[in-house]
Formats: sequence, structure tokens, C-alpha cells
Amino acid sequence: MTASASSCASCCLFALALLAAAAPATSAAAEKETHLRVYWHDVMSGPNPTAVQVAQAATSNASATDFGAVFVIDDALTEGPSLAGSRLVGRAQGVYVSAGRDSMSVLMAMSFVFVDGAYNGSSIAIVGPNQAAMAVREMPVVGGTGVFRFARGYCQARTYTFDAKTGDATVEYNVYLRHH
Repeated sequence: MTASASSCASCCLFALALLAAAAPATSAAAEKETHLRVYWHDVMSGPNPTAVQVAQAATSNASATDFGAVFVIDDALTEGPSLAGSRLVGRAQGVYVSAGRDSMSVLMAMSFVFVDGAYNGSSIAIVGPNQAAMAVREMPVVGGTGVFRFARGYCQARTYTFDAKTGDATVEYNVYLRHH
């Protein structure tokens, strides 16, 4: 190889290295960070429940944790903790499964589907374990649509109210996202 060809090859490799190094910076600059706070209302009682049990194991009723029970949800998401007095911003739609044999742990697989405001028509997907006995539970956000396309992040859930007699619960969700 001649000195001229070697110099040209070195310049090309240097230019490719610069392009490769610049690509992540361009992508990161286009990302946005968003924090959302919503209240999730899981209503199991009354004439219009938003969480219903659709399956159970033969031993679910004998289990202190309801192990093996499967629930489908279409829960209201509101701006504030009052179901009746707060603006509806979306619905939590999906399933949760009682997955802890010895502890109250549920596997959550749900989408927060936004129906009002700046995020109307967008959604985020949350999939992960929810250790219900812990004061703060963290679950991953694994995707999104619309405004939240390519979303990733996490949410923190804190029980606001829980009625042990009816099973009704209000949970504060703080969601931290990175998205395009």
C-alpha cells in the first residue's frame, strides 16, 4: 500500500469513528424526560367493578395471598386521589396475577391509555412485579405509543387507600419516562 492510500484509509477510518461517536449524542439529544403522577382506582365492589377475577387455581381460595388468581382491569386514572372529584386522564387496562405464594405479590401487565389532555391517544406499557406489602413498589415501563413512542423508564406505586373488606384500592403512580 502506498503512503497516499494509507493516509486516505486512515482519514476514512477517522471519519467513521467520528460519525459513530456522534450518533448516540444526536439520539440522546432528541430524547425527552417526562414525569407523570396519576391515581389508579381499582374498584372490585359494587355494581360496576373495574377489576374482575377471571380465573383462579384450585387452591386460590385456600391461599392467604390468593395465589394463582387472575384479574382483568379497566381502572380509572385520575389527576387526584378522589375518583368522583378528580379529572379522568386515562384508563389502566390489562391484567394482574397473584404470583406470590408466601407474600402479597402480583405480576402487573397493563397499559396506561391516556384519554384527555396533552397525552390523549398515547399509552405506556408497565410490566413487572408489584410487592403490595411494600410502601413503595417500583415497576418497569417497557414501551409506549403516540407521544410516548420508544418510552422506557419506571414507575413508583404508593397505596393511597385500601379497603380490606371490599378490595377497592387507590394507588398513586409516579411515572418517570424517557421517550422521543
